[in-house]
Amino acid sequence: MRKFVLTGIFAFMMVMTACSDKPVAAEQVPEPIKVFVQQMFPGQTITYAEKDQEVTGAKYDVVLTDGTRIDFDADDVWDKVEATMANPVPTALVPAPIVTYIQSNFPDAMILKIDKGHNGYEVELSNGMVIEFNRNFQVIDVDNDD
Repeated sequence: MRKFVLTGIFAFMMVMTACSDKPVAAEQVPEPIKVFVQQMFPGQTITYAEKDQEVTGAKYDVVLTDGTRIDFDADDVWDKVEATMANPVPTALVPAPIVTYIQSNFPDAMILKIDKGHNGYEVELSNGMVIEFNRNFQVIDVDNDD
């Protein structure tokens, strides 16, 4: 029994150690992430990066020179982008049906945050609106975050 408990504690400690966020140099960020930043955020560079080693692979969170924060999954694909009023989320990054909906319904608003989830997207606008879309890009909730 003692051996089983010790093995369990050791396994737990290994998982906790492996699943911790660690700062890394911008040069250590995978190439696909660097290319994504260059293409979608021209003129911006990575000023801070964090690696989160999980059982499923390494995830990265980066901060750009303008303050934009981007989370990447284990496949180096963006999960979440949090931008600033000065430099909102590029529309080229947002699925076309979402862009169309926002331009039609909130023409003066900018996208400040987009978050991909398992069931769809959540978008926060500069006017305080938070809109949730399902996988088929249908609006499932609209809320005023103010």
